[in-house]
Amino acid sequence: MNFKKRNFLITNSIVIVFVLLLSLFLNYYLTSIFGFNQNTFLLITISVLIFGLILYLLLSKSIFEPLFKSDENLQKTVKETLHELNIPISTINLNTQMLEKKISDEKALKRLERIKKASNELLKLYENMEYQIKKEIDKIDITEFSLKEQINNSLEKFSDVKRDINIEVDLKSDVLLKSDINGFEKTIDNLLSNALKYNLEKDGVVKVSFEDTKLIFFNTGKEIDTKNLFIIFEKYFQENSDKEGFGLGLSMVKEFCDKNLISIKIEPTKNGNKFILDLKNIISKK
Repeated sequence: MNFKKRNFLITNSIVIVFVLLLSLFLNYYLTSIFGFNQNTFLLITISVLIFGLILYLLLSKSIFEPLFKSDENLQKTVKETLHELNIPISTINLNTQMLEKKISDEKALKRLERIKKASNELLKLYENMEYQIKKEIDKIDITEFSLKEQINNSLEKFSDVKRDINIEVDLKSDVLLKSDINGFEKTIDNLLSNALKYNLEKDGVVKVSFEDTKLIFFNTGKEIDTKNLFIIFEKYFQENSDKEGFGLGLSMVKEFCDKNLISIKIEPTKNGNKFILDLKNIISKK
């Protein structure tokens, strides 16, 4: 338990005990004046409850205001720091792209490629951290958005990193979804990233389809081991430790799905794996 939480619990307990003792004293005082019977019970009880509530609010406001102010300052600092972090990451990516066009030395290009990969991993961490922090300190807005548009936006992000993998999209119909658009975007990004990462080295395929209320991501590659189906959504789990990453993507997907009543299941097949999301609970009723 951290220092701030411990102090809050201790202080709050003291305030509650103090208010309770004064309320009991008031109850005793009113009872001695008006007597305690069926006619005075309701009057005395309501008076004591109102007194206790007002006293608690007055005391807690003055005691906890510095604590809330401290949290507000911390939230402000975190938001400003997140904003500033994006600048050096973007600068690294931009300069890496410019150097790639000018450098022809093979060794230098390999070094640049390592820098680029590290920068992309840093960018993913930044985006995940930004969303997680905003989710905790800000109210998550529920908005209405197009599934097809969101899928297309996510696909554009991976156009430069999909290697020779063929991405097929089969969205027979478009639907409007009503949910946390940022969280849904991260979910789609993580599922696409996972489908590309664990695909075949050559002639790989990713299929994104929507049927009825189910959004399906299929990728060719090694079938997920049955024993891992129960732990694949756990934090830091990676079925193949040789792949880059931190094992956080699928845990974030599961967390979002659970919070938004989206059922998610995995179906291993002979030549790959399917991730199936049932979106019926976030499809707009319009």
